[in-house]
Amino acid sequence: MGERSLLDPDLLAQLDPTRLPKHIAIVMDGNGRWAQQRALPRNAGHREGVKSVDDIVTTCRKLGIPALTLYALSTENWSRPRMEVRALMRILREYLRKELHRMLRENIRFNTIGRISDFPETIQTLISEAREKTKQNNGMILTLALSYGARTEIVDAVRRVAQDVQQGLITPEQIDAHLFSNYLYTAGLPDPDLLIRTSGELRISNFLLWQLAYTELYFTPVYWPDFRGNDLLRAIIAFQKRERRFGLTQEQCWEKG
Repeated sequence: MGERSLLDPDLLAQLDPTRLPKHIAIVMDGNGRWAQQRALPRNAGHREGVKSVDDIVTTCRKLGIPALTLYALSTENWSRPRMEVRALMRILREYLRKELHRMLRENIRFNTIGRISDFPETIQTLISEAREKTKQNNGMILTLALSYGARTEIVDAVRRVAQDVQQGLITPEQIDAHLFSNYLYTAGLPDPDLLIRTSGELRISNFLLWQLAYTELYFTPVYWPDFRGNDLLRAIIAFQKRERRFGLTQEQCWEKG
């Protein structure tokens, strides 16, 4: 595990512990550019990014965040140069083998979303093992989005709904937003309260398109390998300064509050 940052007491003092996000999702972007700026191979950026994963998981556990979802590999990432894809597979194998002990020790439940069948059998086995061995843990749900694409997720869900209608398990009249959510990869997870994207890009890149309907978005120019616990605190502080209305007027929110 990588070196973990010390949390700034001044930032911690600004947090309202009663208004922490229940689910944080992160687009971990900028590994390649971080490496390029240092005249290093792209793989060096990916490896440094694993240290940020370690630090952010640790910070979320300290704060008591119930769910953290990290966009680790998109369906489009398979089109990257073969050497880079191979390196990503090595890093993922190492991470799963190393972090299982930590997840068991720290009461973290491991979860994945995406087309896991796209991965080599060794990685599929490691994923299944981690999910099975941590399934009773209830301290935090750590979800890795692997070979994930939101449009693919929605299409897969539509196919499953159509099959259940065809088999008479549900009727078209029963289909609503709540039922449809149960057919998504994220069934059982709350929608994210806060989405963070690193590296300065201002887009969500086919990530959780359905689930982000009312999520607060936070963009930072910090590259993922430099993103640490204090950066997460800044994102949460910004989140807590926003008024979440969910389609209601300000007056209605006050009445509910």
